[in-house]
Amino acid sequence: MEADSKKPGGLKINGWLFFLVGLIAALIVGWIVFPLVLYSEKSQPLSFSHASHGPESDAGMECEECHFFFKDGTFSGIPGIKKCMECHEDPESPLGESLEEKKLFTDYVRPEKEIPWLAYSRQPDCVYFPHIAHVKMAHIECKVCHGNFATRKILPPYKINRLTGYSMDIWGKNIAGYKKNTWDKMKMDDCADCHAQKGKENNNACFVCHK
Repeated sequence: MEADSKKPGGLKINGWLFFLVGLIAALIVGWIVFPLVLYSEKSQPLSFSHASHGPESDAGMECEECHFFFKDGTFSGIPGIKKCMECHEDPESPLGESLEEKKLFTDYVRPEKEIPWLAYSRQPDCVYFPHIAHVKMAHIECKVCHGNFATRKILPPYKINRLTGYSMDIWGKNIAGYKKNTWDKMKMDDCADCHAQKGKENNNACFVCHK
């Protein structure tokens, strides 16, 4: 038996066995363990409910009321505390009885302090993304890139890359790059693919998106 294990055929089988074991271990470390170590989860300062503010709620607000364009075409992004104060400024009736709504008033509205929101979609500083070109000119719905936030009762977990400082929503939840929905990740190849699909390949030139 000892002699058989030293035969060329036996060595070949053992080699493939070690290779497969090593490959499986590498995949587990790369696709499962590494993302767990790479990302850390942070809490938003408030648990904001888009569903209680949106068109289907009692508030009946349209998305553009908070996320609007300025006259020069720049996008407002996450609204400031003054926008919240248009509705939540009365100390006797802060429009809500939940602890989160009371926290909004006592911690931010009353002292007029900006809420330190964690932005899921913040791109690297070298990237220029004009919302107006995509929303107003190309007529792309917000949910194509961001998902249907309007129906969310609670904010999703915010996971930050320990190395880059950017949200997992940019790279994507699947580290291999696979995605089921258009909003699963926001990398350069996703932008390039969308431009190509819409016949705007010229917009894939470097200087168009990069400062």
